Amino acid sequence: MYYCMAKLIFVALLFCSFLSVSEQQYTPDWTSLDTRPLPRWYDESKIGIFLHWGLYSVPAISSEWMWWNWQGTNPVESIVAYMEKNYPPDWTYANFGPQFRADLYDPNEWADLFAASGAKYVVLTSKHHEGYAMWPSTFNFNWNSMHVGPKRDLLGDLAAAIRNRTNLVFGLYYSLFEWFNPVYLQDKSNNFTTQYFPETKTLPELRELVETYKPEIVWSDGEWEARDTYWNATQFLAWLYNESPVKDTVVVNDRWGSELLCKHGDFYTCLDRFNPGYLIEHKWENAFTIDKRAWAYRPIANIEDYMTIEELLKEVVTTISTGGNALVNVGPNMHGKIPPIFQERLRQMGSWLQVNGEAIYATKPWEYQNDTINPNVWYTSSQDNRFVYAFLLIWPKDSNEIILGAPLSSSRTIVTLLGSNADSVPWRVASGDRGIVIDVSAIKLHLLQSEWTWTFKLENISG
Repeated sequence: MYYCMAKLIFVALLFCSFLSVSEQQYTPDWTSLDTRPLPRWYDESKIGIFLHWGLYSVPAISSEWMWWNWQGTNPVESIVAYMEKNYPPDWTYANFGPQFRADLYDPNEWADLFAASGAKYVVLTSKHHEGYAMWPSTFNFNWNSMHVGPKRDLLGDLAAAIRNRTNLVFGLYYSLFEWFNPVYLQDKSNNFTTQYFPETKTLPELRELVETYKPEIVWSDGEWEARDTYWNATQFLAWLYNESPVKDTVVVNDRWGSELLCKHGDFYTCLDRFNPGYLIEHKWENAFTIDKRAWAYRPIANIEDYMTIEELLKEVVTTISTGGNALVNVGPNMHGKIPPIFQERLRQMGSWLQVNGEAIYATKPWEYQNDTINPNVWYTSSQDNRFVYAFLLIWPKDSNEIILGAPLSSSRTIVTLLGSNADSVPWRVASGDRGIVIDVSAIKLHLLQSEWTWTFKLENISG
């Protein structure tokens, strides 16, 4: 009897403890919001795909900032000249709308490609700074993909394909502001003392996105002209964390006000293509582009404008070694096709991850991120500290030895090479207090399963 009562009390206490955690209410202030634990799935995923696709993919001039570069405060001369040469004098940006047909868009094809890339999540631009919505927004009448152009819910179709065909997490990018929206410009002319735009457009539209499509990443942007108090950012995030359909799994970035970069949010982005090269304790993300010059599709790009697979893997490895996630961007064209160069890079990354994924997914930074004497070596560690992974970015051409300065070896140390058929790789202690010398004389590069960035798995190693 006493045992049964004690067991019931224990179960009740355990249940109450669980309940108090799962039902924790966050108040609309950064002190409270910053206490929310990072959902584990995000840190373990490590790699995502970013998609910049919208009406700007039609003119495809310069970048996704084409409209601003054409008719903004300081127009770019070359863009103005291009438009004058190729379009009628009365042409407006809205005239591109009917040309955005997405006639070759196959979201299943996209989903299969992203799964093959080895990425674990995908983030689509739902609305960029031009204001055109990629779904039938209730708050964007006649300026969305259902009413103008494709006559289709482009966002919803991709969300369904991702969830039906893959295990990837679906997320959305959303621009808080819009360059030429008159309501936003009115608030701006009032020095943001009025909030007509966030109250009637941004916040209700964000809520519609979350409730309709249930994205588990809300990647905010376009925040930099006004403080977070203008956007009512903390009010939205408190609702997102407390009441939304994704409250337990959603993650957000740090772009919720002009003063917030690298200060608040589940993960920091700080700047575009942010990759500091050293360990940051708070979770962060490096959003970078395979096309080095733009986020959106550019038909004028040359081959040298694109990252090689070696450059791409270096960006991924150095990011994850220092505690970040890598968000790899590609730009589909106006027809809805992902250009072959992007497809190739993503599939190459996927083939590499099939061999080296254990050194990437669900790992953590090691005591050393970059080797102490070899700048081409970066490290990660398994969560249980059993294994250390050493990524070699460049294979030595004139030597049969690879020297690692950081590891402290022991008599039980074992070195293996991922993608090799050999049970182990010979090594010896380096001269001095620490470090090892790996003998690669017997390794035939052409027989390895990995063609770029090789991973040595070190067991019984300390830092």
